[in-house]
Amino acid sequence: MLKQKTSPETEFSNGITVTTVSEEVSEENSSFASLSASLAEIRKLKGVTGYILRSSTSAIIDVEDSDKIFQYAILTSEIHESSVEMAKQFNLGAPESILLEGENIKILCLSMDENKIDVFLEKSVNHVSIIKRILL
Repeated sequence: MLKQKTSPETEFSNGITVTTVSEEVSEENSSFASLSASLAEIRKLKGVTGYILRSSTSAIIDVEDSDKIFQYAILTSEIHESSVEMAKQFNLGAPESILLEGENIKILCLSMDENKIDVFLEKSVNHVSIIKRILL
C-alpha cells in the first residue's frame, strides 16, 4: 500500500494557499521522479523560463513569473485538451508533442505515459534539443 506525503502549505502573494499531496515513489510514478530530475536540469539552460510536470497524483511547477502560475497551468491544460480533440477530429492518433509559438515565447507540451510536461522557452531556444533531453 502506498503512503501519502503532504508538503508544507505554500501561500502565494494573491492569498491562495496550495498544499501538495503526493504518493511515495513507486514503480508507477518512478517515471514522474525521473522526469522531475530531467526537467530540473533543463530548467537551468539559458532561455528556459519554466516548466510544469503533472501526473494524476502530483504536480511540480517551476516558472519565472510566479504571479502567473495559475494562468500557465490553465493555458497548458487547455493546449493538451484542445490538441487531443483536434487529433480525434482529423483521425491523427494521440498527439505526442505540441509546440505553440507566440511572439516572444514557445510552449512545448508533451505527454509521456500518464505524465504531462509543459516547458516554457524563449522563442530563440531550439525546442528539438529540449525534446531530446527529456526523452533520454
